[in-house]
Amino acid sequence: MRFASCLVLCLLAAMPSRLFAKLESAQVTLDYVAKKAEQRAHKPFHSPKADLPEVLRQDNLDYDKYREIEFRHDRAFWAADNLPFRVEFFHPGYLYQEPIHVNEFTITHVQSVRFVQDFFNYRSLHIEKQIPTDTGYAGFRLLYPLNAPDRWDELGAFLGASYFRLLGKDQRYGLSARGLALDCGESDRPEEFPIFTDWWLGKPHRGDEELRLFAILDSVSCVGAYSFLIQPGETTVVDVEAVLYFRGEKDILAADRNRKPLETIGLAPLTSMFWFSPASERKFPDYRRAVHDSDGLLMHMDNGEMLWRPIINPPAMRHQRFACKNIRGFGLLQRNRDFADYQDLFNFYQQVPSVWVEPRGRWGEGDINLVELSTQYEGLDNVVAFWNPKEKPMPLEPYRIAYTLHWTRETDLKLSPNKVVATRIGADLREPTRRLFAIDFAGPKLSSIPENAPPQAIASCSANAAIVENQVFHNSFNNTWRVMLKLAPKPDNKDPVDIRCTLKQGEEAISETWTYLWSPP
Repeated sequence: MRFASCLVLCLLAAMPSRLFAKLESAQVTLDYVAKKAEQRAHKPFHSPKADLPEVLRQDNLDYDKYREIEFRHDRAFWAADNLPFRVEFFHPGYLYQEPIHVNEFTITHVQSVRFVQDFFNYRSLHIEKQIPTDTGYAGFRLLYPLNAPDRWDELGAFLGASYFRLLGKDQRYGLSARGLALDCGESDRPEEFPIFTDWWLGKPHRGDEELRLFAILDSVSCVGAYSFLIQPGETTVVDVEAVLYFRGEKDILAADRNRKPLETIGLAPLTSMFWFSPASERKFPDYRRAVHDSDGLLMHMDNGEMLWRPIINPPAMRHQRFACKNIRGFGLLQRNRDFADYQDLFNFYQQVPSVWVEPRGRWGEGDINLVELSTQYEGLDNVVAFWNPKEKPMPLEPYRIAYTLHWTRETDLKLSPNKVVATRIGADLREPTRRLFAIDFAGPKLSSIPENAPPQAIASCSANAAIVENQVFHNSFNNTWRVMLKLAPKPDNKDPVDIRCTLKQGEEAISETWTYLWSPP
């Protein structure tokens, strides 16, 4: 990435004179940020929430009042310099109670970006005099001419804890990524939500097509240094590198005396929403056929096998683990791209991105975790997927990880051409305790198979149930293959049943593996 020279850092007349703090000579790299993170890891966690002014706390600033505060779009960071990326800041307050510190850097210098009230229109609130000048921002959004050369589109946003969202061309916001998820899905303890507290924004040069960001992540148990290299496009690609330092027990207990040792360390976590689809057994009185930002978890195992796990909105929280070594990739995908299945004129679920995590280097042994929370409406992100390493990091020892995030449509990456395209579930009317599964497979290999020579469905389930019927039919309407499975749970079984199904032709697997966790009503 090329950067503007330090001379360009001189403030333009259009910028408030108090925008920047003192200019310092420094080369900002991941190692530069990691040294700061390591120093912080030797001390107990200090929440930025403690520094939030009283007027911005949730007791004084509710949803409607917070919406009164608007960023002045003509004050976008880097707009006056006519650079290819722009930044707009979010005001702290309401739900966003952890102010961040922002810095700008070039190849030779760095300086702090101060909180500027002139960036915001407070409309009828009139609270400016109650907000200190060193308050900090809640987060920021990135702007880039993503869909047209003469239009500034929202490319992404970093806001709240360690959450961030990005977009590719012609996409709408859906699922989020996170820096780190700690003890997510554990039933005997609360989840720990690390937060990005400090940012370094790399000032781009005219003509640049990528943007470099660095950040410090902090929480009771861990401090991390993160590098993000963002490359917008049809698929927006983000190269992520991180160096994590886990705090020692003494400093953890100093910040939270009730904190238990970490059970789960969620690396490269993704968070999404699934309410219902035609595959859902739980039905809701809604006019739409489907409401979700993601409909399945895809996993590329080290042996080449592709696992597809449809997402479920369960009646109670479920946490499923898929053991693997050197995972090749995983992601929460939105396979259903047909507007007819959503019929929503306000939320364009057919245009939200899938996110694919591609590890860089060998990650060793661990497991992919899928956490599904129960929800009664679409306003709650209730699905989390992440990698949990088997060998846990040692306190205060650097733990490095690198991966690439693809914000994409699955067809753009061609991840799994012979795949599951639909899952449907229903009760057997003659024996209501049994379940019928209709699984549709499609792809170039499958479409070339003659109708009179159907592939074989290799199906299995856990010991608490049995598959009593297994049939394969050609669907001439869609040129797909449908597997019909009948599942018979054992009498009085109350535990989830793990089911798998793969299509084979001879000894060759010709489809991805459909896997499902069915829970008795």
